[in-house]
Order: sequence, then structure tokens, then C-alpha cells
Amino acid sequence: MAMMQVSTLGIRSSASGAAALNHHGRVYTSASGAMVGNKLMLAKLRCAVVKGRCCIRAEAGELSGDVHGEERKKVVVVGAGWAGLGAAHHLSKQGFDVTLLEAGAQPGGLVAGWKTPGGRSVEVGIHGFWYPYKNIFSLVDELGLQPFTQWTKSAQFSPAGLEVESPIFQDMPLLPSPLGTFVYTQFKRLPLLDRMTALPLMYAVIDFDNSNRAWEDYDSRSARELFREYGCSERVYKDAFNPMLLVGLFAPGELCSAAACLGMLYYFILAHQPDFDVVWCRGTVGEMIFKPWVAAMQENGCRFLSKKRVTDLVLDEATGSVTGVLCGEEHFPADAVIFSVGISAMQKIVPNSKVLRTREEFVNTANLGAVDVLAVRLWLDRKVPISMPSNACFGFDTTTGWTFFDLNTLHDEYKDEPGTVVEADFYHANQFLPLSDEQIVKKVQDYLAQCIPEFGDANVVDQAVVRFPKAVTHFFPGSYQYLMRGTTSFPNVYMAGDWIVNRHGSWSQEKAFVTGLEAANRVVDHLDQGELAKIIPVDADEPHVQELRRVNETAKGLLSQLPFSNFFI
Repeated sequence: MAMMQVSTLGIRSSASGAAALNHHGRVYTSASGAMVGNKLMLAKLRCAVVKGRCCIRAEAGELSGDVHGEERKKVVVVGAGWAGLGAAHHLSKQGFDVTLLEAGAQPGGLVAGWKTPGGRSVEVGIHGFWYPYKNIFSLVDELGLQPFTQWTKSAQFSPAGLEVESPIFQDMPLLPSPLGTFVYTQFKRLPLLDRMTALPLMYAVIDFDNSNRAWEDYDSRSARELFREYGCSERVYKDAFNPMLLVGLFAPGELCSAAACLGMLYYFILAHQPDFDVVWCRGTVGEMIFKPWVAAMQENGCRFLSKKRVTDLVLDEATGSVTGVLCGEEHFPADAVIFSVGISAMQKIVPNSKVLRTREEFVNTANLGAVDVLAVRLWLDRKVPISMPSNACFGFDTTTGWTFFDLNTLHDEYKDEPGTVVEADFYHANQFLPLSDEQIVKKVQDYLAQCIPEFGDANVVDQAVVRFPKAVTHFFPGSYQYLMRGTTSFPNVYMAGDWIVNRHGSWSQEKAFVTGLEAANRVVDHLDQGELAKIIPVDADEPHVQELRRVNETAKGLLSQLPFSNFFI
């Protein structure tokens, strides 16, 4: 896109004077600069030439609309997590009038984090950024940020002690997938024979190609049923697969969709050797990424409004399009709307919305679920030796997975802290939420001491206990049919988030961000303005996986022609 500057002498191009043609053949340029008039002084303005018109928007002043009196097209984005910020970021760069509505006090939702009354940083769980998060890494490069640690090793504990150590896989000699994961992961207690029983499961990995057919086939059964069907030993399930599900899909295998299980395992672990490598934010995601990100969007004219709970939409019955978003008595006009909220938030919005509860896809969200999260941060009176900065744990509670992190190593804020600062995050923690803070802290201390005995000698000098019921998406068996798609029955209402069906192949934060960009692209197409966001695809399957999937698809096609091929479940 050709960048332009505005001066008191007029408009001049800083890129050979050429405007960019987007995918529709439309002209779109953007500009920034300063203009001084007899009665008008603006700190910043931007000029967008859209379809031959010059649209001027003042960032600090009274001027809005364009020189011909036409206003910019308005987009309202509901929810300011990865998905909503991703959509708003791209659309604000394309010259749209973007309003971002967030029910909380700050952008980022549950990911953002906040300060305790004593000024200490707290967040709802530590969030990793895995090797395949190419779109998020591209974003932070675009923003000029350096929020991440180096690649880190990780460990896994049970009440018996250390179970698994994982190296930095990209540093190891490259092997065809999934051999690198199988060979280089150091299992301390799990026998080779048990690990070998997992090999037949590779057929399901090949068969699950993230298509609609694959999701429908595998979503009807649980992950535990899948592992039993393919002959995995009880021990490899309990000591390897179920612990991954508890901290990856936030629920035990009997409560997780087999489709979601295969998608998550393939994306994070099996597709390519380095995929399990991870970096961490060197502070809260809110401070390190979201705060400067929102500032950059505000520079582009995006309006961020906090503590705005959406109550309904305004519908034009004649066209079937939504013309506005309501927050109580406040009305925000809209040419397009993007919902980028979690399942729990959507389930609160729909029953109170006269418009949304008339549409089946929104009403069906009542069938979906979310998982409770508990985050505990402890400040100790001494340093405890923690070999790995990130650690996953299993076997302490039947249905709950948890992780703990050495924040002295990961967070800049605590590098010089005299004692250890440790974060322990619990998923599917519904049985913990009713406990008092004191009960929870004692339980966490006991668990940590079973992993690393030196924790038993340390005293807690400060603590933060954060309970978040229904905080993260639960992909349970049968949930796929109720998950929403990126488009809706309203022609100008779109969806984004980690629970929205798409075919990109990513998961978690990366998927949320990608669906935000996809929603922005749908707005660009619908309103016929701007350029499409460039979405980096996941790395292609390795050649042997591609060939195996081709053979499998051919074989399934032949079998489908046989009599009674669809007769049995």
C-alpha cells in the first residue's frame, strides 16, 4: 500500500506516487501528516482515498467524515481479546470507523492481566506462544515489540516426581514427523512398551484432516474412547495423553471431543518436530502486547470503549441487516458487526437480545460449555531451585490438570526478586473454586512440594488467588454441531474466537487471532472497501503425511461405494 503524506502544500506520495490496487481493483491509500488552517489545527490526521474520494479523519480535533460529507463505514467489534483486537487492528488500518466494545475494564479480556492493590502483576494463567504461532509473531514484529523470552525447555511432574523432560526440538537433528517428538522427549518412568502402543493411533492422526467430514466423524466420541479404540495402554493414556488433554483442552479425556484432541495434538506436537517449542511473555500479555497494540490502533482511529456490555442489536427488517449495537440505552451505529467474545459471554448476551434469540445458530450456543480456571501466584521468602521455567503436572486430582511457572526466569518484573515467585494454574478446577484462599494456597504448597521438595521449606509472604468460572472453551464430545461459523444468518454479522469453526488448522490464541483476521476480511468483502489481511497458513504437512492422507482419502472413497457403507454407526 502506498503511503502518503499531507502537508500545507497538498498531498504527495512517499512511494513513487502510486496508489495500491487491492483484490477488487479498488484504489486505497493511507496518509498521515499535519495540516494548519486559519481556524483548524490538528495533531494528526489520516487521509484515505477510497474509490476516488478523500476521507479525512481527525485523531485529535473536530473534523470527521470526508470532504464530500460522506461518513466512513462503521464497524462495531464486540470483545477485545485476541480475536476482536485482530479484527479491529486490520479494519482500522483500512480506513473503517471502528468501535471496539469490551465488557471488562481493559482490552484483552481474561488474557490481559491486572495489578493487585499492592501493585503486583496478576493474570488468569500464563500463556505460551508456540512455534506455529506465525501470525501472532508477525503481528508483534509489525508493532515493533519484543515481548517474548527465548525458546524454553519444559518438564512434567506427577506425585511420584519428575516424569518427562522436553528439549528445544528445533535444536535437535530433524526427523520425519512424528519421530522427533517420539525420540527426543525424555520419559523418566513410562516404559517403551507402553509408548509403542500409541503407534496405531497415527492412523487417526492421518485420517483427521481438519475437514468438516473429519470433525463430524470424530467429534461424536470422546478422546478416551479414541485411545481405547486404537489399543493404547492404560498407562500411556494416564501418564501421557490424558495429562496433555488436561492442560491442552482443559478437561480429562472422557470429557474431551476426539476431534478436538486430534486437532490439538497434531497442531502443537505431531505435525512438525519444532511445533512443541514455546516462548513466554516477559510480563503480562496485557502490558507487553495488548497495551501497545491498542495504542497503535487508536493512532489509526480505532475507538476503544471499556465496561460496555452488549444487550441487543438493531435490525433493519427490510434488508435483514444489523444497523447498530445496543449497550443498554447507548446505540452504536454499524455497517457491520463482529462478535469476538467467548462462549460464556455469548450465552449471557443471547437470552437478553430480542434479535439474536430469533436465530438458531445463536440460540444453539446454550448447548456449549466452558471450563473453570484457578490461578494462584505465590511470593516466597527464599529461592527454590526450579530446573525448568514451565512445568505441567498430572495425577494430583483425577479431573484437574495444572501447571506451574518460575516467574523469576520468565518475567522481567521478578528477575531481581529476593525469593521465588511461582504461578500455579489449574484447569477444570470446579472443585477448587469454593475453597477459601487459605485452603487453596495450602493445597498448592503441598502439590509443589511433591514436585520439588524444597518448596516445603519455603514460606508464603504474599499471594494472589484468582477464580474464573467458565473461562475457557470446552470442546466436549458432540459440541462441534453447536460451534458457530464465521458467517451468520445476518448478512453483515460475523464471528471470531477460538471456538469458531475455521479451516486454518491453528489452536488457542493463534486461532483466535486468525479468526479475527478472517472476520475482518469478510467485512472488507461485504462493504467492498480496503484490502484483505494476509493470513499466514500453517506449515504444510510433511511429504510422507501428504501421501498417506492421499492414499487414505482414495481408500475411503472406494469403501464409500460399497453397499451398506453408511448403515452402521
